[in-house]
Amino acid sequence: MPYPERFYPVVDSVAWLKRLAGLGVGTVQLRAKGPGQTPLSHADALSLVREALDAARGTATKLVVNDYWQAAIEAKAQHLHLGQEDLAALADADIKVIRAAGLTLGLSTHDDAELDNALRHNPDYVALGPIFPTTLKAMRFAPQGVPRIAEWKKRIGKIPLVAIGGIRLEQAPEIFAAGVDSIAVVSDVTQHPDPDARVRDWLALASQSARDTTLLRRTA
Repeated sequence: MPYPERFYPVVDSVAWLKRLAGLGVGTVQLRAKGPGQTPLSHADALSLVREALDAARGTATKLVVNDYWQAAIEAKAQHLHLGQEDLAALADADIKVIRAAGLTLGLSTHDDAELDNALRHNPDYVALGPIFPTTLKAMRFAPQGVPRIAEWKKRIGKIPLVAIGGIRLEQAPEIFAAGVDSIAVVSDVTQHPDPDARVRDWLALASQSARDTTLLRRTA
């Protein structure tokens, strides 16, 4: 299966991870903070990652750990995502440790300079955002808009491109058509009045999009 899969929820708790795993979601990112959005201590992060790995074990779900790379290594996770602030806090030696541990590495980008920085680290995927306005977190960057997707995809080539930021199911066909490999979704699942139904609709759309993409490639 591709990584990350075309529907890529981002959640803040193990409870959400369990729920999504039970629905058959293939890739889930756990992005958790402490009170006041402060980073967790290493001990708390390690406990959380271990609990999350236990929750995903035996399911089809790949767990992506956001930020807590040391806990991810110690708990023997397989996938890691870093924002630009996280990345800036690391030395080159830390990146080598992450790679030596066998972790895949996804990186967030918001402008040309951040994309250049991300590509320097040979990421396993690049996330572009926010595509649309989002209220979930304070953003230093204006919405990128759909046209930016094709530009980013052209620049990164075969590296998977993930779109994130304010994306709803109804906008997904346009986003996929613009060239992304995956859509990261937060509020359209976690704040939806019927999350389970919404997830099923996302999974169906992502599956259809993958079939359409394969067909286009075969006939091109």
